[in-house]
Amino acid sequence: MKTDVLVIGGGIAGAATAYYLATEGVDVTLVEATDLNTQASGANAGSIHVQIQHPEFVGLGPEWARAYGPTLRLLIESQRMWLGLSAELGVDLDVSLAGGLLVATTPEQMRQIEAKAGIEREFGVPIEIVDRAGLQRLAPYLADNAIGAGFCPLEGKANPLKATPAFAAAAQRCGANLLTHTRILNVEAAGIGYRVTTGSGTIEAGRIVNAAGAAAAGIAGMLGIDIALQGVPLQVTVTEPVAPLIPHLLYSAAGKLSLKQARNGSCLIGGGWHARRLADGRLVTNPAHLAGNMTNAANLVPSLGQARAVRSWTATVNGTEDWRPIIGEVPGHKGFFLSLFPWVGFSAGPITARLTADMILGREPHVPLEGVSALF
Repeated sequence: MKTDVLVIGGGIAGAATAYYLATEGVDVTLVEATDLNTQASGANAGSIHVQIQHPEFVGLGPEWARAYGPTLRLLIESQRMWLGLSAELGVDLDVSLAGGLLVATTPEQMRQIEAKAGIEREFGVPIEIVDRAGLQRLAPYLADNAIGAGFCPLEGKANPLKATPAFAAAAQRCGANLLTHTRILNVEAAGIGYRVTTGSGTIEAGRIVNAAGAAAAGIAGMLGIDIALQGVPLQVTVTEPVAPLIPHLLYSAAGKLSLKQARNGSCLIGGGWHARRLADGRLVTNPAHLAGNMTNAANLVPSLGQARAVRSWTATVNGTEDWRPIIGEVPGHKGFFLSLFPWVGFSAGPITARLTADMILGREPHVPLEGVSALF
């Protein structure tokens, strides 16, 4: 078969790119090795991040944070897009943006939060420093030892089980062709485009968008392109439904944690804790990390100590050492585009796709990528 644009990867970035291209009348085909939304896009905890992640700020330092700072404008724009996606796609995506709270329990943690906030404000992220009294009014469910927080009103959550399927269905309505259970075996330059060999046959494409997440490095490697991308195994846990308690996206400056409550009352607990990879490549929950994650959650919100954890799951997330996205046409490989946003790819999915589609359509990205994408 032939197609103008072949999008590789059935996660949020791939499905959204197919949607934005199809709405412009582009002949686009999306291929996914398994089912749509079965990898990190559907297995993450649904956080919509805008802040610099606190563990990385502490570990990598202010110099790294300032170098990463221009990337924050993409996360701000993606948050704006999330606000309108339910209406645009015709599906309630459970988007709730009540703000994100990074909570401190020691003066040193507060100093770190304030330092990070100063850098974030330089790049347009609104951060309010909340003292103990303000925190008790804003989030009375927190532990008594919480002494303050950084509050970002732009942050929140969406439902990762709904977002990618909604983009994919909208893309199909606009004429996109979606092929699942179609594994890429080889990619080679051919004439003015590319010849892609799959387990189901050959596809000739004028252009390719590589939005394959953690598998993207392998796809690019078929063309001799080296991407400094790693696949990181992470785990998330969900509790039984409890009464409405937590409106915010929560982080703890005392340890790795992201915590939010879904619309059905379940609490989603994550924060970058690693899963175990078995010798045969399968992922399983790491019990020690599960215990650490649950301890951090219960320490921050004591009433959660009474809730039962009902399920944990794993996913391989794509990551880079510097956290910078890789979005754009690969130099020396005309028509081959990368569409990758490491670590917080669900949050940035809409803007990653929109920028990729802009470039495919020959437009200037409406959010500049200089100093942001590793390709610029």
